[in-house]
Formats: sequence, C-alpha cells, structure tokens
Amino acid sequence: MIKTIKSVDLKGKRVIMRVDFNVPMKDGVVQDDTRITASLPTIKYILARGVKTLTLMSHLGDPAKDAVKAKAKAEKGGSPANAGAAFDLEKYLRGKHRMEPVAAYLGKKLGKTAPVVFAGEDGCYNKKSFIDSQKPGTVIMLENTRFHKEETAKDTKDLDKLAKALAEYGDIFVNDAFGSAHRDHASTASIAKFVPVSVAGFLMEKEVNYLEPIVTNPAKPLVAIIGGAKVSSKIAVLESLLKTASALVIGGGMAYTFLKAQGKKVGKSLVEDDQIDTAKKILEAAKKAGAEIVLPLDHVGAEKFDAAAKPVKIAAVDIPDKLMGMDVGPKTLAKYKQVLAKAKTIVWNGPVGVFEFDAFANGTELVAKLVAEATSKGVITVVGGGDSVAAVNKFKLASKMSHVSTGGGASLELLEGRLLPGIEVTRSREYFIAGNWKMHMTRGEAVALAKALVKSLKNGNHKYLVAPSFTALQAVGEVLAGSNILLGAQNCAAEEQGAHTGEVSVLQLKDLGARTIILGHSERRQHYKETDALINKKVKLALNHGFEVILCIGETLEEREKGKVEAVCKTQIEKGLAGVTAEELSNVTVAYEPVWAIGTGKTATPDDAQAVHKFARGVIEKLYGSQAAKRIVIQYGGSVKPENATQLMAMEDIDGALVGGASLKAESFTPIAKFDS
Repeated sequence: MIKTIKSVDLKGKRVIMRVDFNVPMKDGVVQDDTRITASLPTIKYILARGVKTLTLMSHLGDPAKDAVKAKAKAEKGGSPANAGAAFDLEKYLRGKHRMEPVAAYLGKKLGKTAPVVFAGEDGCYNKKSFIDSQKPGTVIMLENTRFHKEETAKDTKDLDKLAKALAEYGDIFVNDAFGSAHRDHASTASIAKFVPVSVAGFLMEKEVNYLEPIVTNPAKPLVAIIGGAKVSSKIAVLESLLKTASALVIGGGMAYTFLKAQGKKVGKSLVEDDQIDTAKKILEAAKKAGAEIVLPLDHVGAEKFDAAAKPVKIAAVDIPDKLMGMDVGPKTLAKYKQVLAKAKTIVWNGPVGVFEFDAFANGTELVAKLVAEATSKGVITVVGGGDSVAAVNKFKLASKMSHVSTGGGASLELLEGRLLPGIEVTRSREYFIAGNWKMHMTRGEAVALAKALVKSLKNGNHKYLVAPSFTALQAVGEVLAGSNILLGAQNCAAEEQGAHTGEVSVLQLKDLGARTIILGHSERRQHYKETDALINKKVKLALNHGFEVILCIGETLEEREKGKVEAVCKTQIEKGLAGVTAEELSNVTVAYEPVWAIGTGKTATPDDAQAVHKFARGVIEKLYGSQAAKRIVIQYGGSVKPENATQLMAMEDIDGALVGGASLKAESFTPIAKFDS
C-alpha cells in the first residue's frame, strides 16, 4: 500500500514535489498540457492545506543528449534558407528544455490559486534561501533536473549529491510523476532517503490502484490485449499476465511472429525471426496455464508499408507472399468481441493494426469501441502504453475507459510485475495477514467462513490471504473472486505432474485458482519429515509457475533450548531459497513459526519474535542486498491471537501474521487482520 498526501499533515510544511511536466515544446510554447493538467488536483490539494511553500521539480527532455541530436540534424540538413547557419544552442535549449515557460503556463492554469515563480536557469543547487524567502503558499518551479548529470547517474554517490540538495527544500516529498516512476533517479527516488516523509500524489495513487491489481489480484476473468510491433519489447508483460489472465489477445506486428511460430504463412509482414522460439515458449506456457491465446484469423494487408497503400482483404490466416499484414480482418474482430464479452477486467497495451494510417485503423478503432462498451457494462478497463493511449485519444474514446495511464514505460514495467523505484519510496509498511485453515472444515463450512471474511475485511487496509483445504479451494476461490482476499494453498507436490498418488500439483492448484502456496510449514517439516532440499525444490517449482510463496522457517523447543535458533533459521532460509533469483524473491514471503509455539497456546514475546525477524532480515540482506531485505515481508506464525496481534505487529521487523487456529472463525481472524483499526 502506498502512502498518499491525505495521510500527512501539510499545514505550515515545505513540500517538494516531483511532477511529470515533460511536455512537448516548440519555441518555448507548451504544445500539449495533458500532463500539467493531470497534476493540478494534487497541487491544488496541497496548496489548500496551508503549506509554507510548494517546490516543483521535473525533467523536460534530456538537454545534453537531445541537443547533440538537434545539432547533428541541423548541420546535416535543414531548410535551404538556413543552410550553413551555426547551431544556436541557447536558443534551442530555451525553446525545448527550459522550465521557465512551463512555470508561466502553470501560473495561468492556477490563476488566483497561488503565485508561481521560476527559481532560475542556474540549476537546482543552492536554492534554499530563494525558496525560504517566498511568501506562504507560493509555488516554486525548479529548472529541468536533467541539466544536472547527477539526476540520471549510475553511481549512488552522484545520485545522492543532487538528492540531498533537493531534499533541503522540503519537509515532505510528494511523488506524483508516474511517467517517471520506473526511473531510479535523484529526483524520483534517491531524494526519499533524505526527506523525513515520502508520499504519493493523487495521480500516482490512481495509476497504482488501477494497474497493480491486474498483476496481483484482478477481478476475473481478465482479458489482456497486447499489441505493438515487436515481441521482444513485450516478452516480460506477456509472461507476467499469463499468471492472471484467462485470455491474451495478441495483435499488431508482434502477432505475425506468433503466427510464423505456429507454421503459418506471413508474407512480407513484420517478423522477429530471433523471437520465434520465444513465441513458441509463450504459446506453450499459455497452454499449461489454461490461458487462451487469440491470434488473427484474417487480415487487411498491403504491398508496402505506406499510408497511401491500397488495403487488400485477406480472408484466411495465411498471408500471400507479396503482401504484409497491416490490420486484422472481420473474423478476427468477431473473435475479439466474443472473448471480451466474458471479461470482468480488460487491460489494453498496444494497437492491433497500423492505426496511424486511416486505411488500416479499423481494427484498433473497433477494439477501442469494444473496450468502451465493456466499461459501460461495469467492466474494469485499463489502457496503458503510448500507442494505445494515442489510439483512444484519436478515436475520442479516452473518457469512456475506466483508466487511461499517463506513463508508457512505467505502466508497461508495472504490468511486467516489476518494482518501480518512484512508487516503492512512497509505500507504507505492507502487512500481510494469512489464515492457514489446515485440515479443518467441510467445503460448506469453508465457503461460509469465506463469505463472512469477505464481508468483515471489505474495508481492511492490508494484504489478506486464506488457505483452505484442497477440497475447498475452488469453492472458496469463487467466493473470494473480486474481493481483497487472496486464495492460497497449503502445500504442493515437488513434481509438475506424474504418478504421485495423493499429491496435488502446481498445475492443478493454478487451475483451481490458487495464486500463493505455503511451503515448509513446521507440520510438514516435523510430521512428514520434509527436508530443506525438498522444500527448495517445491519453492523453485512454484515460483517458476508464477505463484507467490510463503516459506516457513522456525526452530523446535529442543533447538531453542540449545541456543540454535539463529543457526536453524539461517540454514532454512539459505537452503530454502537456493537458486531463487533476486527478481523471484519479490514473490516470496518468509514466515517465522517457532515450532514450540504452534498449537500449544504458547507464543514468543514480541521482543523475542522481533529478534528472530531482525536476524532473518539480515540473512536476506547478505543473500540479496539491503533493498531486497527492506522489501521482503516476514510474517510471525506462532499462536497469533486477537489479544497479542497489535503488540506483535508493532515490532519493527514483523510485517504480518500466518494464523492457524485463530483463522478458523471470522470473530477471531477479523480483529487480527484489522489489528490497527
């Protein structure tokens, strides 16, 4: 969960805010104010709270790199009238990269709300005196942050140099620049290390609220429409969405690579031959995941890639040798309509044809209309990615979507399941409360409890999960669909499939709707003699199939009395995570369960539990680094009850609870899950 400006007291404070004012400019004039307008709700909210000053920072292109390109272009060509003229660098920078005209434009947009002053062309350093001298309620615009090489530096020391300077201008850092959230820059992320409080603005909050659930827990069925020119640019998002989507509609130029991978004829269409094997792997992965891949059934082609090219209808999936695919045909569009009609969530990233050419825009326009129609029927629809956003704007349908993302690269990386630096610095501590129902309750009883929890936790602030017995998974999953409670499983087999009597595979669990698996539970270790090696095999298998994993660790009473707590936990973490990559670790939660406290009514004191959690986080840090250690969630799982939940959750390194007996009744699990309400 991210912290927002609504969670902090702004009165009398100095606020420094990262905005995305990277707007198109021509001769010092703003050409499109969409991003400026998008930031106004946050700016006005902050000003209305009586802040002392509001300092804004943004990049506006990359002055150094863009100037080199502009100079080369001017020297190479240009109009005959300007032939031989020297490149005027300062004129170019003033026309394209200086923030002063943007500050003036913002001033007009705010009107009497607040005065807007520009801090000067001499950069972002040493502006504290200037800012502090302004009247209360003034908005100060800093110069383009990318005039400083430290803004985008690779070296942490360089990043921190600018970040510290920027941090001097505020008591509170607000990040509302979603379009730059994927950049680990001084003004988007590093600054948070030096400002006491970091929160998100309304634009950032809206983007996260719409995009993150698509990857984690969407209202299902989820249909993803993924288009664009190249498979290579969308591999990660395709693999990510396979975990949650019931269907992937693949269109645009990338569809021809998939068709060729299936042995179809694609004529002169755009194909990435070096991605054929990748396409085959994605098709196979979709088959295993039970997700439908929808590829073009017919096409609209042309002899050449040209706006004036004559469109040719191709009624079959195979494309003649002399033609290239430019758009989808009527059979394909009918299939799209059929698939989208089943969706409760639709995410669209990339056009399905060359919509920039009017003769080949029909497919993308109809997709836009179908998505807009779905929105009117209550389907959650999210449009992300520059070209798809341009498409809905071209067809004047942007207002008909649930959400149109302002960040191309950022939205794509979020859909890939990545952690975005600009978002992560605004996160509040994320508590994860999970209920392990073990071998309790019939299917009917489990369904009744699930219904009660959906109701009681509807307004909960944390991440929730229940893990019923295998026989109740599907029924409970149907109850939880669309709620804020995830469905988990209590174990899985170490093999993907085969002759393993009595076992349940990851493929079967995925088919039943589970997305998280509890592994290495103390009862599995103690009663069924599961070794660290076996648990590690299960962990890697589950992660490979897109599951989140709760890895349980913990010592017996005998081990505790012999002073082996740290040694046992260290070994279980190291061996349990052997071969798990840093990227995969983002899908792992560690649960510390002192075995002697499970089912006995005994529990470690909050201080004792905190000591082990801190140690476990240290082990993670040595294995994966400080950032990974900071992000990983470590639950406590030793007889958590309503009476001790608040004290346990108050500990610095306890990020949630894995609850056993107390999770079997809504009356006892709810107060644990809502411990801070």
